[in-house]
Amino acid sequence: MAEAQWGMRVPPELVPKCPRCGRPMAMNLRADSSFVEDGGWRRAAGRYGEFLRKWKDKGILLLELGVGYNTPGIIKYPFWQMAAQNPEAAYVCVNYGEASCPQEIEGQSICIGGDIGEVLELL
Repeated sequence: MAEAQWGMRVPPELVPKCPRCGRPMAMNLRADSSFVEDGGWRRAAGRYGEFLRKWKDKGILLLELGVGYNTPGIIKYPFWQMAAQNPEAAYVCVNYGEASCPQEIEGQSICIGGDIGEVLELL
């Protein structure tokens, strides 16, 4: 492994650059006022909302891969709430070091503490 990759660091030459200004690109995260909710984002959010309405009271797998506690209100907490409100739902969490669920949904949950790649290889 290259020395620059120790400590989960990405070598600077692998960071994508903006095609207009050449500056390093950043992920679109809800971390500050720069988060973009454009037309494509709104259409995708609408499709997701429709999917959730369709499966609200039916069997559904709420599969959470690598979601930590940085922004739990986006995926983790809503999944827990959906599982608690739907006895037909199954909540599955795969996370290295942070695989857990509330006691209220333990009976319909599977929490796997491990590397996602290794877990998927075993499947």
